[in-house]
Amino acid sequence: MILRQLNTLQNYILLIGAIMMVVGVGCIVFGIMPKATSIIFCIGSISFALMQMTQTYDGNNITLKRLRHIMVLADIAFIISGLLMLENVYKFFFPLFANTIEGYNTYIHVVYNNWVVALLIGAVLEIYTTHRIAYVIKKEENEDDTKDTNE
Repeated sequence: MILRQLNTLQNYILLIGAIMMVVGVGCIVFGIMPKATSIIFCIGSISFALMQMTQTYDGNNITLKRLRHIMVLADIAFIISGLLMLENVYKFFFPLFANTIEGYNTYIHVVYNNWVVALLIGAVLEIYTTHRIAYVIKKEENEDDTKDTNE
């Protein structure tokens, strides 16, 4: 069995979530309404990740199972990126760290603009898994076709 296909509504949610992520990142990078666009990005990343996580694989191919687990890791990286972006814009936890210079340095090293790192990790993993899953599925289909013609 191949990956479970999403229904039409889920496909639209996935597509809209991806568009919201791209718009959110673009606007944040160019400084256009950072408070609103950080929320847009976070909502988009959550909806994109949830729709991808509903796309399960129930087959026996270990490679596809591994790639699905990596894709879930990429989805988690997208959600973490959205949460870090919200923290970067709204600074919810900054007062907890800003009491001392060591706390301020910790905040800068751990939180400040590190949403970019999480987003990059998620994007690289997503690109890798998307291409590998397509390749493995095509390879499986070719093997099935060859097996059918030999019988």
